[in-house]
Amino acid sequence: MQILLTNDDGIYAPGLAALREGLRCMGNVRLVAPAVEQSGVGHSITFLEPLVCKEIYRGDELIGTAVEGSPADCVKLGVSVLVDGPIDLVVSGINGGLNAGINVLYSGTVAAAIEGAFFRLNSFAVSLEYDPRADFEAAARMAVPLIQQILDKKDAPPQLYNINIPTAAVEKFRAGGTPEVHIVPMGVERYGEHYIRRQDPKGRDYFWATNDPPPRRTDHPTDLTMLSDGHVTVTPLMFDMTDTATFAKMAHWKLEVRQSS
Repeated sequence: MQILLTNDDGIYAPGLAALREGLRCMGNVRLVAPAVEQSGVGHSITFLEPLVCKEIYRGDELIGTAVEGSPADCVKLGVSVLVDGPIDLVVSGINGGLNAGINVLYSGTVAAAIEGAFFRLNSFAVSLEYDPRADFEAAARMAVPLIQQILDKKDAPPQLYNINIPTAAVEKFRAGGTPEVHIVPMGVERYGEHYIRRQDPKGRDYFWATNDPPPRRTDHPTDLTMLSDGHVTVTPLMFDMTDTATFAKMAHWKLEVRQSS
């Protein structure tokens, strides 16, 4: 199996190194990642300037290719140019910080997996709750078997998945326990809208986003609620943003362009 691995934390991130080692049991891992951190860039791509690439070595071993671009750039360039032969699987992560709820829409980690899905490839985003002492090696030992199980159980068409691992699950795993895994939808509740207003030394206003807690619990389970309970979450995603229910209602509407009177 040929695996394209990327992230949004940059090519030297510990989560990327841990997942690279973990995925080697599944096949040949080709690493194409941003040269510097690209957190929160969403699905941006570079087309107004060239993409500069550099091969990264550890001694005589080729680690991967650093791209001065976004996570989506890395997957697009990796599939189209950098990786010889067909790619079977795209994996993005392990991100240092959860990508759940509406953060999925901002995440460079998830965007890289979505880019893989654009190419009709099975694609996974993997994220670990932020902790300054995060154990990425343990998280990789949890994530890789999950990826294998999903690939074994899924239907034939390529699919896109988002995996999130909370710190509590890692601690349970390290203690010899078996963390629960829940297949849940992404939460869509609004949060993260507060800013602190300050002034710089020249008297100009600036605004700094605060680290708001997740929204209040809902009655139905989502990735946010299950993660707050310490469980690993898996969410199947899709990039077709068509509202199919509304589309069905609108299908027979007769609309026309009219000149204003």
